[in-house]
Amino acid sequence: MGNGDVALSEFARRVPVPPARPFLDTFRANLKETFFPDDPLRQFRDQTVPRKFMLGLKYFLPIFDWAPTYSVSLFKSDLIAGITIASLAIPQGISYAKLANLPPILGLYSSFVPPLVYAMMGSSRDLAVGTVAVASLLISSMLGKEISPVQDPALYLHAAFTATFFAGLFQASLGLLRLGFIVDFLSHATIVGFMGGAATVVCLQQLKGMLGLQHFTTATDLVSVLQSVFSQVHQWRWESAVLGCCFLFFLLVTRFFSKRRPKFFWVSAAAPLTSVILGSLLVYLTHAENHGVQVIGHLKKGLNPPSATSLTFMPPYIMVALKTGIVTGIIALAEGIAVGRSFAMFKNYHIDGNKEMIAFGTMNMVGSLTSCYLTTGPFSRSAVNYNAGCKTAMSNVIMSVAVMITLLFLTPLFHYTPLVVLSSIIISAMLGLIDYESAIHLWHVDKVDFCVCVGAYLGVVFGSVEIGLVIAVSISVMRVLLFVARPRTTVLGSIPNSMAYRRVDQYPAAQSVPGVLILGIDAPIYFANASYLRERISRWIDEETERTNGETSLQYLILDLGAVGSIDTSGISMLEEVKKIVDRSGIKLVLANPGSEVMKKLDSSKVLEAIGQEWIFLTVADAVAACDFMLHTCKSSGASCENVV
Repeated sequence: MGNGDVALSEFARRVPVPPARPFLDTFRANLKETFFPDDPLRQFRDQTVPRKFMLGLKYFLPIFDWAPTYSVSLFKSDLIAGITIASLAIPQGISYAKLANLPPILGLYSSFVPPLVYAMMGSSRDLAVGTVAVASLLISSMLGKEISPVQDPALYLHAAFTATFFAGLFQASLGLLRLGFIVDFLSHATIVGFMGGAATVVCLQQLKGMLGLQHFTTATDLVSVLQSVFSQVHQWRWESAVLGCCFLFFLLVTRFFSKRRPKFFWVSAAAPLTSVILGSLLVYLTHAENHGVQVIGHLKKGLNPPSATSLTFMPPYIMVALKTGIVTGIIALAEGIAVGRSFAMFKNYHIDGNKEMIAFGTMNMVGSLTSCYLTTGPFSRSAVNYNAGCKTAMSNVIMSVAVMITLLFLTPLFHYTPLVVLSSIIISAMLGLIDYESAIHLWHVDKVDFCVCVGAYLGVVFGSVEIGLVIAVSISVMRVLLFVARPRTTVLGSIPNSMAYRRVDQYPAAQSVPGVLILGIDAPIYFANASYLRERISRWIDEETERTNGETSLQYLILDLGAVGSIDTSGISMLEEVKKIVDRSGIKLVLANPGSEVMKKLDSSKVLEAIGQEWIFLTVADAVAACDFMLHTCKSSGASCENVV
């Protein structure tokens, strides 16, 4: 054994190759780890049958987890919160149902049954369930293209129930199959732009109520809405405009006051119901309905009638209901889970995203059978619930009871509620969704995310809600594909007086090692980037050879694979080609810090034997030390380093 081999054995660190597992066992283990990383059935093992039954109940019905320890003090807090959010849910429910071109009573139905289901199945203590403006707008725009809510209201209503059923089925399926990562394709930038665009469109749609127009376009884009507004100038009602502006001013002032003084959050929460009461009294006393001010009219008393027989699964309407359900289901999930996680973070507790999906899906499926349309956890209502001091999901139950009392006894009181007040309530709620500060922050932090945000906003405002969503998701997916197809490769250098090796373009103090080129690959190696990486590594070798012309020639190429989580067959072929390239140049290929998955693939493909296990190191520092020692040994002995390597 030569001196070089003895020295190398002292510095080399071999990574033991794990024993090969049968293919089927490996496949099952990887599948389980991917889709069921926290399998709840694991805790059932070694448990008695009654214990297993209780654990199952607590998992799917979290109410059995917190209800046994529920106390009077908790109920007092939840009672105040429940009554507070009920005062907001009643006017908002009626308003959003009108936005969806559905009977106003459905907004109250949707604030009665779904909150009861969520209180039993949801894992968030702060989420307040109800209808939302964006989902209502989506239902109106997507269903309205195929079915007219004016010419065929019964079919439109049945399609809305069917879309809600499909949305719930889709949401519950995602939770049961643990496929919640699909919702993650809606990035923060996407949601900011999409919500801002949807809020702008919703506000524009309310010009119909604010101006007292009888006929209005069903399109949602800016050009169509403005054209519809200004083509009917002769039909504008100044009474509605004045009344609407006054109530909008009142709602905005109360919101501003509550933001400046958080202790008075109830002022903003009670403002919508106060507006409804004042508006109804004003219309009743002045007979304003005879002067062009439109009112809600008769609302049917009683609880939700069953709607199971109203679901329509016959073509051609089943496809539009299915598409509407999937799109609205994803949007509702993204909003509800994001809101739930935000408030859970404030109170330092954890919510299970898969449980939330199952809860949302179940409450929407049950809701579709009881005359409800799509519900989720809106931010405005949940913020009021949080500020009111809710402790558990019992606040949803109390809100539901308050809505039930309204359905049984108080619905006739809404007969004289002016539609312009409902438009003011929607506009005041939507203005809070136009988050221009987040857009400015995205511009300063990440220009690509800003483009995603602007693309989503412009797509919604000038196209449609679906177009904006597709644009935003497409830009986000293209960005991910670009990162995968063009991963970053950087030259690493030694930080003085340490064993750390960092990027030389980021750390000016990082020093290159003579005769050694260290490259870091910052992504998994797949078929999509294998060719690019091979060309990029060859270019780095050529540049380093030109840079060191006349100095110590390049003898070693170290690839830092610490960030390479996985590799496929194309990536393995790329490493084989890189091995051939460096061999022709008289350079030795060295691998540092490969992961277990990469090592298994290299071992099974025999690439490990071609490279040599003695040239696999745990850290870049170990690899550099071995290479540096070999270079010094060659120079001191006068031997040719090329023959040694």
